[in-house]
Amino acid sequence: MQLTGFEGKTALVTGAGGGIGLAVVKLLLAMGVTVAATDVETAALAALDAERLLVHRLDVCDGAAVDRFVDGIARDWGHVDFGVNVAGVLQTTSVVETSEAVWNRVIAINATGVFLVSRALARSMIAQGSGAIVTVGSNAAGIPRQNMAAYAASKAAATMFTRCLGLELGPHGIRCNIVAPGSTLTPMQTGMWADDSGAEAVIEGSLKTYRTGIPLRKLAMPDDIAQAVVFLLSDQACHITMADLYVDGGATLRG
Repeated sequence: MQLTGFEGKTALVTGAGGGIGLAVVKLLLAMGVTVAATDVETAALAALDAERLLVHRLDVCDGAAVDRFVDGIARDWGHVDFGVNVAGVLQTTSVVETSEAVWNRVIAINATGVFLVSRALARSMIAQGSGAIVTVGSNAAGIPRQNMAAYAASKAAATMFTRCLGLELGPHGIRCNIVAPGSTLTPMQTGMWADDSGAEAVIEGSLKTYRTGIPLRKLAMPDDIAQAVVFLLSDQACHITMADLYVDGGATLRG
């Protein structure tokens, strides 16, 4: 099946400077989409040197900056058809070791950032009567994890926010969905590994920490997640909204 509905369309992708976000940008460009790719670090994006690519440094926690940028691209391009929320940070400390500052930062980027970007996109999409938004959440939003309370809570908040947004925007012809990755081979993942056996340990799981392994016996690649995102943006997903698609190799034993 060939995915359709991309030629001549425009998209905003946050957290596009690496990992899953960069994979989404590359795939959208290959599908014929004009992409505004944003992050706080943009070196990898600038290196793409691609047509139909606008690279912009954007802090998703700055609501005024988000509104200005979204309003600007909507005005310049005439429409913003897709939004993909990927920007996120991970913190791995126990609850008693998590400072208020760390908690606030994780919630600000992972949850409030999704709210600010999606709110700006929603205003533009309502005016044009169409659009699709995908939030890249996490399977940690649906299963307790040791030393990941702030991250899991922020992703759960972003997930439910996106579903509520989909309920409000459905009458305007705008779809809102979530892709929930599991362990994916990105710097965020490898940064948690103590040695070269990190991948094997994740795949095996740990009874001691109540963490299931991965039934498919492999980590996801960024492209695996990007493919799921692009499917939910496509015409083939035209009747899907408020869905929470787990792409984790079966790690959370749910769909």
